[in-house]
Amino acid sequence: MSSSAIPLDVESAVDHLMRFLSVEGVTGQEANIAAAVSDALKKAGVPASAIRFDDVNKRIPLPTETGNLIVDLPGTRPGPRLLFSTHLDTVPLCAGVKPRREGDRIVSDGTTALGGDARTGVALLVVLAETLIKNKLPHPPITLLFTVREESGLHGARELNPADLGGAVMCINVDGQLASELIVGAVGQENWEVEITGKASHAGVAPDKGISATLVGAIALAEAQQAGWFGKVVKPDGRGTSNVGIFGGRDGKPAGDATNVVTDFAYIRGEARSPDASFATSIAEGYKQAFAKAQGMVKDHDGQVAEVKFSHKPAYPPFELGKDAPVVKRAARALGLLGIEPTYLFSNGGLDANWLDKHGVPTVTIGAGQAEIHTIKEYVNLDEYEKGCRLGILMATLED
Repeated sequence: MSSSAIPLDVESAVDHLMRFLSVEGVTGQEANIAAAVSDALKKAGVPASAIRFDDVNKRIPLPTETGNLIVDLPGTRPGPRLLFSTHLDTVPLCAGVKPRREGDRIVSDGTTALGGDARTGVALLVVLAETLIKNKLPHPPITLLFTVREESGLHGARELNPADLGGAVMCINVDGQLASELIVGAVGQENWEVEITGKASHAGVAPDKGISATLVGAIALAEAQQAGWFGKVVKPDGRGTSNVGIFGGRDGKPAGDATNVVTDFAYIRGEARSPDASFATSIAEGYKQAFAKAQGMVKDHDGQVAEVKFSHKPAYPPFELGKDAPVVKRAARALGLLGIEPTYLFSNGGLDANWLDKHGVPTVTIGAGQAEIHTIKEYVNLDEYEKGCRLGILMATLED
């Protein structure tokens, strides 16, 4: 199918997007948006029997209203099964969003984020199904996957059962800005955390009898920075980034209770990212060594030190596809039919694609107009959204 032959109903596509943007569904609370998508798919002609939910919400270690939404579209011609994916949830800043159209953009009222990340993808997948069915376009078997809790740890994609994907051989994930930008790889992430148990004492009367947990933490972070493990990390054996996100106390409370008490407990949590999973682990180990060094530098009058419990574990794996990967070639070919030159990107942020690739489905991520995401300045570029819709339809209908 050529670009000129794509039977896209642009106004209907925009209507779907406006509808989905207006349905609240912050991460972990995706039931309402899942219901709205299911209703839209049924109205588009997808039989109810083809729409199902898996049970990842029973395995995700955070409260989650529903499982991933999965839709099976039978092929109208032979060919390997294709998977199209996106995520249902938005960041909490999108709660209470009121989308409105301003020319060639959709924006919020300026008090919340918009949720174009990734409601543009949600709308695109519905538009894809609607267009294929309404126009009886020939296509191979297709599975649509709408994941939950992407924004809070890629949990829906991580915990899904690959068998639920129907044997898909490649995936087109919709979670980007420009249609021309093909995300073919992304870093992996290692999360680390540390509990520091010191000893309280009166900070005025007997400060030497205390062991300050906050001081141990502060020295450790300074040590990590001096050793080159903080922020942008470049070492002879690898590169990556790290950040310290939380420095607090128990149960989300501040570290310490008063200025006249030596702090007896601190909790610190951070992350490390790298294109190389082993180097992300090395960054986390660098922090571990910094905390061990700091532990020995803070003592009470008897020479006792704080107890330091440091742990780290992978959050998601890195991946990278070559330009010769079938799904990347398919995307580039479709862009060519649209007269668009592809740009190949490697993302410094995690995507559902990280886990889908790990599950054995090579995944390229395409854009559909989301911009300034996770901010109150977020908007959707409708020209790019239209391009993304056309790209998706072409990728679904291209002859192998």
